[in-house]
Amino acid sequence: MNGPDASRPLINSLAWDVALNTAIPLAFYYLSKRLLSASELTALILASAFPILKSVYELTRKRVLDPVAMMVLLGIVTSIAALFIGGDPRMLLIRESFFTGAFGIICFVSFLFPRPIMFYFGRYFMAGNNPERRRVYEERWHNPIGRRANRIVTAVWGVVYTGEFVLRVVLVYTLPAPAVLAITPFLFGAATILTVIWTFRYAFSVRRKISLVGGS
Repeated sequence: MNGPDASRPLINSLAWDVALNTAIPLAFYYLSKRLLSASELTALILASAFPILKSVYELTRKRVLDPVAMMVLLGIVTSIAALFIGGDPRMLLIRESFFTGAFGIICFVSFLFPRPIMFYFGRYFMAGNNPERRRVYEERWHNPIGRRANRIVTAVWGVVYTGEFVLRVVLVYTLPAPAVLAITPFLFGAATILTVIWTFRYAFSVRRKISLVGGS
């Protein structure tokens, strides 16, 4: 199947996966607040149950890492960590960016390993669980163009997300709280959307370049 319809099953699968990994933890969070305890810590721990169990299932049964579940889990873990930092009200304004800062650092740390973290995200979103697509994606890693592209994408996400965290901290300590609450959602949204658009366009140009030189 060629043309726009070729990617529709993958898009539907990814949309369903994202919906599960966001809606279920959110539902657990609010149910905990309403039915069990008003404790923020209790609610966050309960919300982490689904991404943890899903990640364990993916690793033990399918031998693949679910990056969407891991992203959700990282966000919950950083929120829990922020609760233990102290009662400074400014920490509450910074807390939402603890995740982006942590993910940005993880991007840079992943350069110490054989493959950077965005290689696994790219494989998950471009190939899913399709064996043939995964084989083709894996083969691109053996191409110098493909390896360089994965490292560039990882570096860009690292710079964007650590930069977002640093900028939020600066804003929190220089602007009044209402201004921070008004600005930061747009800051995070714009940074993420623009980086996603750039990533897909860059990945397309890299695949075309690999094809022109005779790669997969």
